[in-house]
Amino acid sequence: MAFQDIIYEKYNNRAKITINRPEKMNTFTNHTLNEMIMALQSAWTDKEVGAIIITGAGDRAFSIGGDMTNEAEPQLLEKLPMPNLCAQLLQTIRTIPKPVIAAVNGYAIGGGHVIHVVCDLTIAASTAKFGQVGPKVGSFDVGYGSAYLARIVGEKKAREFWYMCKRYTAEECLQMGLVNAVVPPEKLMEETDKWVDTIVGHSPTSLAAVKMSFNADTESVWGIQSMAGIALNMYIDTDEALEAHNSFNEKRPPNYARYR
Repeated sequence: MAFQDIIYEKYNNRAKITINRPEKMNTFTNHTLNEMIMALQSAWTDKEVGAIIITGAGDRAFSIGGDMTNEAEPQLLEKLPMPNLCAQLLQTIRTIPKPVIAAVNGYAIGGGHVIHVVCDLTIAASTAKFGQVGPKVGSFDVGYGSAYLARIVGEKKAREFWYMCKRYTAEECLQMGLVNAVVPPEKLMEETDKWVDTIVGHSPTSLAAVKMSFNADTESVWGIQSMAGIALNMYIDTDEALEAHNSFNEKRPPNYARYR
């Protein structure tokens, strides 16, 4: 299976999906998201795969979310809007009956942060940074990226993520329970593989049942996520979203006076 924006590997009863756009901080386009979904679906049905690793190419970023530059191509994949594909990717990670582990090698920001949040486990390099930028750039996530995040770090902290758009270190996220382990950057994949070695040695049916049991308590979030996708598709065409996008790219303060 040939891919353009990702690298798909299989070894030792695991699949590894690497977002391969390091020159763009591993931002994603519709095409990237579609390839990730295809890779996950391939791993889902592959009897040789017991767990899946998601990481980013290079040492700067896991992913900083959607490509918001003027060079991005939102028309890829038959004009299916990016929010719909994001929701589909997140739901695939959640519903695939195999553990999905995020190996966060650098910045996990915006949509990239949401991807790691929905993964079953997160192993982070000590140099990794985490955070949200939605309200700064004219975007939002009212499903897994917010409601489910609150289940992990608590309501107050989740609101801080979204209202303040701050950056958090790997150690801070470890204390919040948002990541499972922090290791030196050069040990990230070694440590991740150690965790996966243990996981793939366990009963696949038991792991699938446990994952679905964990998910059952938050299944309502998927409904919210679907609704949010519709709302975001409508919002991104508004003047307010355009002002947020333009001010971000032009590195100037936005003017939201008329929208308050």
